[in-house]
Amino acid sequence: MRHLIFFLISFLSINAQAQDAKTIRTIYDLALTQSEAYENLRVLCKDIGHRLSGSKGADSAVVWGQRVLGKLELDTIFLQEITVPHWERGRKEKAYFYNEKGKNMLDVCALGGSISTGMNQFIKGDVLEVKSLDEVNNLPDSLVKGKIIFYNRPMDPKKISTFSAYGSCVDQRYSGAIEAAKKGAIAVIVRSMNVRQDDFPHTGSMAYEEGVDSIPAFAISTNGANYLSENVTKYDNLELNLKSFCKSYPDKISHNVIGEIKGSEFPDEYITVGGHLDSWDMGEGAHDDGAGVVQSIEVLHLLNLMNIKPKHSIRVVLFMNEENGNRGGKHYAERAAAKNEKHLMALESDRGGFSPRGFSVNGTEKQLNGIKKWGDLFEPFGIHEFKMGFAGVDINPLEDGKICLIGLSPDSQRYFDHHHSDNDVFEEVNKRELVLGAASMTSLIYLIDKYWTIDN
Repeated sequence: MRHLIFFLISFLSINAQAQDAKTIRTIYDLALTQSEAYENLRVLCKDIGHRLSGSKGADSAVVWGQRVLGKLELDTIFLQEITVPHWERGRKEKAYFYNEKGKNMLDVCALGGSISTGMNQFIKGDVLEVKSLDEVNNLPDSLVKGKIIFYNRPMDPKKISTFSAYGSCVDQRYSGAIEAAKKGAIAVIVRSMNVRQDDFPHTGSMAYEEGVDSIPAFAISTNGANYLSENVTKYDNLELNLKSFCKSYPDKISHNVIGEIKGSEFPDEYITVGGHLDSWDMGEGAHDDGAGVVQSIEVLHLLNLMNIKPKHSIRVVLFMNEENGNRGGKHYAERAAAKNEKHLMALESDRGGFSPRGFSVNGTEKQLNGIKKWGDLFEPFGIHEFKMGFAGVDINPLEDGKICLIGLSPDSQRYFDHHHSDNDVFEEVNKRELVLGAASMTSLIYLIDKYWTIDN
């Protein structure tokens, strides 16, 4: 009798795995033949374009999100109102210096949130090149005062994960103006967070500190940084001229866009999937994070095509204001806590529309091991990385020690070629890679909905 029971359990387990493999194969087949993600991305990028929080583009993106979700026959579609920062770049920035060859123009852009150099005014100052915040802090004030600080620490090319390389040097972009201003600098210019050598400056968030003078902050392309460094080394007291027109305005009203399929068995337990609807004001926000937005929408589209009725309620959330405040992610978590909502899992795609490689898990060892058990189901599709790691900025505020937060992990090698730059356009996204990511996300959500409970 004991042997018979063991045989039945083994048979049922093998049969269930075979059924799951068949279902996941169908998800990928449908994604590769009937996905709407690429066309949705085209419309978002080409008809709307960049969509920085507070901009007309962001407003249009909210309307677009409602319209696209409205085609999916969901149980609920609603908006969450939030207030967001409103910063505008204004006209194209300028930077140049003179040497024996004459006037040398540089490819620069203002960092997000920077003050301007003054209406129709240039800031002029000698350039002081440094490699770190600590280097600035250790310099005497007399050496820094009146200078333009040039942060020129590159992303470490030896790091296989470009996100690790990014994390190792992004502090100079975010805090560089604060530390330089403490020493009396008049402006900062920062090497773009990019492994590739090109002429695209990359913007991104920077900060000011109360009680410390606010000074203009710029990014310079990697090619421009190399050229500026050569000339700083060659010439004593190289004078740089910088001009920007950016300005901050009062906060504006915007929205998270949310669509929901009600669970058939556990309607009050939620699985959330999403990306951020806003983007920086350069390029079209294709990889960051138009790709994640359309992949998240595609999860619900694929479940509908499969006629899968989830046990738990599944929400797609198009978050607003990830780039310069994360107010959408914070507000979503605050509302969920206030309503005592139970979230089983949240999945975010915000690392570009490149070939999926796996998932990073911010959760318990039990949760990670539960996902690893499905490794054989994902292996045929090139998904093999299941490890602890950061899941995503938008979903991170949901962390409570119980919910499992998961990030889609695509191949990272090309992401920072495009990140926060004019090079982040629709044409740089490969359709097949994009929809493979959507299929991977859908497959994971299918398995979690089928097998996990709130106590996982």
